[in-house]
Amino acid sequence: MKSGVRALGVAESYTGDSSTLAGAVVRASRVTDGFVFGSCAVGGSDATDAIVEMVDRLDRPDVRLLLVAGIAPAWFNVIDLHRIHDETGLPVLSITFEESEGLEPTLREEFSGEALAWRLDTYRAQPERERVSVDDETVFVRSVGCDAGEAREVVRAFTPEGGRPEPLRVARLAARAADGAFDSAKR
Repeated sequence: MKSGVRALGVAESYTGDSSTLAGAVVRASRVTDGFVFGSCAVGGSDATDAIVEMVDRLDRPDVRLLLVAGIAPAWFNVIDLHRIHDETGLPVLSITFEESEGLEPTLREEFSGEALAWRLDTYRAQPERERVSVDDETVFVRSVGCDAGEAREVVRAFTPEGGRPEPLRVARLAARAADGAFDSAKR
């Protein structure tokens, strides 16, 4: 992958009723050259809209890929990867860092009625996770808009060390810092 290829990584940090979303534009060469912030409701249904709006507001035609930390940020605010891809035109990769049996059992424990139904429908519509080895780590990747081989290449190209792709590592740091700043401002 060329060193100038840019990916937008989106990660979250939350306290209270809202989650701070941060997007970091990072080149494959590991240079960070942009940020965008948003928010979504904890336990809500607006994470997909928030991410699409962040991409629109960022307005960076040089961004070629979108990496999202997880599939259900902000306490099961399930993300629709297909809709994000359709609305942004970007290949979308959801990356998780722990092996699991999936979210369905936990969703059934925590939600009921319509809140459960839309989460299950959205979750089930997403592609299956694929195990990807990066250095001595393993991540789990869902991809829309690129095939499994391309997704593996992207993850490896953007992960200089450890198991967290650089756009997601930087976005997570930015989300935590912004979340802390917002909390301090509320006091």
